Amino acid sequence: MKKFEILAIIGSASTSSSNQRLVENFAAQVEDDFNISIFNELKELPHFDPVLSVGQVPEAVVHFRRKIELADGVIICTPEYIFSIPSGLKNALEWCVATTVFSGKPLGIITASANGEKGHEELQLIMKTLMAAFNEDSALLIQGIKGKINSQGILTDSTTASEFSAFIQAYRQLIRNSHNKY
Repeated sequence: MKKFEILAIIGSASTSSSNQRLVENFAAQVEDDFNISIFNELKELPHFDPVLSVGQVPEAVVHFRRKIELADGVIICTPEYIFSIPSGLKNALEWCVATTVFSGKPLGIITASANGEKGHEELQLIMKTLMAAFNEDSALLIQGIKGKINSQGILTDSTTASEFSAFIQAYRQLIRNSHNKY
């Protein structure tokens, strides 16, 4: 069976964040089905400029868009900063508005933060606008993440671990359904 290529975008600006560890946990659990490529270089993207978005697109943006385009699916794992998604993630997504790279792309959304509720809602709205393909089961909110994950990226809260497993199964199904259409 074909292994799907999945791009995991880390929304956190911190190195070795809970979100990074969560994606590494995800990658370990799906290694039989997916090849995971982690993108945690949001700081490398220039500030969004609508004039450059369709004209002289900066090379870092071209590279980022290409990674999305080539992926069979995308996972976005992000914290919430001040009741919103982090500015680096918002900036990256703004660079994609003038394209169709997310259109119909199977998407998993994980918001793992202290609260995360508003950021989770905002990210879903943005991704609907970009026409990504996701559903309620492929969007997971993990509140209080720092108390639910250890330094090895293992979820220590049984309820959260169960919800994470259900998310993984839903994402697998989303990818399979999406690619069985073709």
